Amino acid sequence: MYIITNRRITASDGGYDIFEKTPNSIGIGELRLVEIFTKDGVDSFKMLEDKLTVGKIEKLNQNFNLDLDLNQEYHASLEVASKLFQKARKTKKQILVFVHGYNNDMKDIVQTANKLELTYNVIPLIFSWPANGEFTGVVNYKSDKKDARESAGALNSFFKKLHYYHEIFTNAEVKKLLEKAQRKHPNNPLKAKEKYVELQKKSCKVSINLLCHSMGNYLLKHEETPSDRSLKVPIFDNVCLVAADVNNENHKEWVEKIEVKSNLYIVINKHDYALAFSRIKPKEEQLARLGHYRKGLNARNATYIDVTNADSIQTEHTYFIKTVDYDTKLKNVFANMFEGRDAEDGLVYQSSNNSYVLE
Repeated sequence: MYIITNRRITASDGGYDIFEKTPNSIGIGELRLVEIFTKDGVDSFKMLEDKLTVGKIEKLNQNFNLDLDLNQEYHASLEVASKLFQKARKTKKQILVFVHGYNNDMKDIVQTANKLELTYNVIPLIFSWPANGEFTGVVNYKSDKKDARESAGALNSFFKKLHYYHEIFTNAEVKKLLEKAQRKHPNNPLKAKEKYVELQKKSCKVSINLLCHSMGNYLLKHEETPSDRSLKVPIFDNVCLVAADVNNENHKEWVEKIEVKSNLYIVINKHDYALAFSRIKPKEEQLARLGHYRKGLNARNATYIDVTNADSIQTEHTYFIKTVDYDTKLKNVFANMFEGRDAEDGLVYQSSNNSYVLE
């Protein structure tokens, strides 16, 4: 598993203590790529070298039918992308980008990602920003909101790089299938086209989906603010805004800017305890949060799913990994959502507030 982060990292390898709760000392927009290794239940981490050698670039060209310019500079993220897409095709799993929320230290984040991988048919890819990881009240909550706003540029850069790599490997796969079809029917273009369509149908399509949880949605909201925002072009098959710790009021203004290939989901639990806490501010009350408010659900590109009455969900905040063990229907909703399918299939539509609920 891999982590993309703008946290400060104090050593090139080691345990959880290499991750600081503060931004990268070079700048909050500076990203690092870290690989996770687990042995005998113990997690260790290694920061990957930034620049690829010419030999590695040649190997990528050969193994993945690429046409990379050997005179250009490429980074470790390209090699990681090749491994992720290769693993996804081989295992027939989908890639799930996970952006965590407030009050999460790195151990919490990795455990959640591991649970996602065990529960669903996905390969998690973590984006981690410098949340404080201490439940000490309003001061730290407001500090994390500031870090989330300032981390939006780093998230934007990551999305752009992800889109670039997805295009590279998708185009290479198309090229490989076309060449295979043409070799099969070198003198018959029509038969070659038919063969290409056949090969494409058999080829394992890799979808990339996005899960933003809690304050991770606040970060996404501010990623949508710049004019060069990455999600003005569709990168993800499904975008999933779960337990969103952002204002419900006027959310359509930024949600409708998000371009998505298939579906954009907003998931609500009216009794979410963490979102109830986040409404509290000194001398004032914060506005209703998108992830627990069942009114004003009016973004035209969004599908709202209200899971409040699902079995065992109660006041849970991370219900996509906790209560699903006891609720097959709820688990199927998130499986479809995270794996690039239509999550509302089989749900009941409520025209009164424009949401879907479980039967």
